[in-house]
Amino acid sequence: MLKGKVAIVTGSTSGIGLGIATALAAEGCDLMLNGFGEAAAIEQIRARLAKRHGVRTAYAAADMSKPAEVPGLIEATARELGAVDILVNNAGIQHVARVVDFPAERWDAVIAINLSAAFHTAKAALPHMIEKGWGRIVNIASAHGLVASGEKAAYVAAKHGLVGLTKVIAIETANQGITCNAICPGWVLTPLVQKQIEARAAAQGIPVAQARDDLVREKQPMLDYTTPEKIGALAVFLCGDAASTITGAALSIDGGWVAQ
Repeated sequence: MLKGKVAIVTGSTSGIGLGIATALAAEGCDLMLNGFGEAAAIEQIRARLAKRHGVRTAYAAADMSKPAEVPGLIEATARELGAVDILVNNAGIQHVARVVDFPAERWDAVIAINLSAAFHTAKAALPHMIEKGWGRIVNIASAHGLVASGEKAAYVAAKHGLVGLTKVIAIETANQGITCNAICPGWVLTPLVQKQIEARAAAQGIPVAQARDDLVREKQPMLDYTTPEKIGALAVFLCGDAASTITGAALSIDGGWVAQ
């Protein structure tokens, strides 16, 4: 469906970002990967996606916390892959603490990567999309972009801001062949969350399956986790023709979290 389109996915060397990159590659997108990790492991991911799906793949190590490096990611994509059609802003970090204890440097880091980076990537990518008359921006927000939880001030603020940024970009590009939407996941079963579940089970002396259910039950009526693959499928849908008039939306994929 998206064969020949060129997609950038930030934070795509693991977890949700890798799930999205894989889904886009399966639809024929050429890919610019971005994220942290060991060089050899990243190269293995890049080569595997290219071979399995018959697409061109590249990698740029731009640090999303540094605004000066962001334009280079967009420029490298245009130079190496020939276009910038799809931008998925997925890179993110977390820090948990009460406001009175929240380190200022962690606030700055979370805001920089989870919110400001999306502004900088969109600003650099939009001229390419406007010139072509076609573009898709998908911002990976969170249920925490719509509701709040304690001890997550920076993350909640950033994700709420990302939903707002999504709406502004959608309004400004509404008649230029471009859409901009946000995906708002609840609990996602990534390797990082699986480790969290196992640590909880060990600490409480309970089975891993029970810890898995207990964790998701704290927020979601549906006792099931979203997967990176399902988020990838939703991102693919938002990039396709069927979603051409969906713009400025914050789409929940959260097991009923924000329905409560």
